Amino acid sequence: MVKKLEAKIPLILRFHRLMDAFAKSDDERDFYLDNLEGFLVYVDLDRDEEELFSLEKEIKDNSKRYSLVPKMAFYEVKKFMEGFVAEKVYDVDTKEKLLDLISGKEARENFLEYIYDNLTELEKWQQYYQERFRVRIIEWLRSLDFRFVFEEDLDISKTIIEKLKQTLFDDKVSKELITARDVVHNKSKIYYSSEALNPRPKRGRPPKQIAKVEIELQVSMDIYTQVPKVIRPFLYIPDITSASAVTFSAKFETEEQLLASLRGSPRIKVDEKLEALSQRLESLQQLQTRLSASEVDLGIEKLTKPFTPFTKPKLSETKKIEITPKGKEIKIGEAIQEVLPSAGKKKEKAPRRAIRIKKVSAIKSAKKKKK
Repeated sequence: MVKKLEAKIPLILRFHRLMDAFAKSDDERDFYLDNLEGFLVYVDLDRDEEELFSLEKEIKDNSKRYSLVPKMAFYEVKKFMEGFVAEKVYDVDTKEKLLDLISGKEARENFLEYIYDNLTELEKWQQYYQERFRVRIIEWLRSLDFRFVFEEDLDISKTIIEKLKQTLFDDKVSKELITARDVVHNKSKIYYSSEALNPRPKRGRPPKQIAKVEIELQVSMDIYTQVPKVIRPFLYIPDITSASAVTFSAKFETEEQLLASLRGSPRIKVDEKLEALSQRLESLQQLQTRLSASEVDLGIEKLTKPFTPFTKPKLSETKKIEITPKGKEIKIGEAIQEVLPSAGKKKEKAPRRAIRIKKVSAIKSAKKKKK
């Protein structure tokens, strides 16, 4: 009798990959989750009939091993979009426009097209459906009594996670892996807490607005040792490391395809203009660096403000500069003595001008004396 395999730790799942499967699962696309190792199966109808028949037989014969990923009905998709508009959109005009699109034909695609044309709403939308999908996925896995942990939530190195996957069914492992297994066990408990389905908002003062630096998530390799041969062509292992890669689109498989469909829209045209301007700016900067390099080679000083016109100084700003001979040095003390009087000496009075009396000749009378 073949011994039944049992994982020694909760299965390490990729949350972003599960979120993508939930977003794409519909009447025409089926996804299955393996309960033994945690890999995803995508029923690709473009495969040969023989392969599809073998896949169907494998899933029916092992129905307890494979769980069908729930499909989002039309009313659920609509409720999802309406919830975003009610909770996250604050502009009145934007609200009205989005509600009109939701109530019209092809609501899902038109809604996404409008969101991708508004970058401020796009960031809020990606954060919103990531939070909602997380709750939805955890609810579904809990209903299956599934022991799991999301790899994106683990603070373990990539190499250790890969070793944990390789020794998933081993009883004896190294001390290093025993410690890592304990971390995985403790982490898996948070998904069965009440807070996992009702995340509390963070209290206190909101953090300062800091420019976001996107760090590429380092994920481990896909290591599966118990994949049946007929399942291998249908393994769903896309390289998704962020929520932005999940489009929520029913038509397009990837974000690149969705953006290509939006080509020719105003946002794409604006992006093309900005790209052209940035290229011109870069060429001007290169030209400026070349000119500055040539100025240094020729011995010309670098101009800090090359386009500032020369202006004559005002009359009040003009100063007289007295040039002293090289041989004579003026000391500070001498300069002060010339300006200020010394304490011991009295200031000499200027000599008075001598008063001169002008001599006047006597006045002779004109009358003659009588004889």
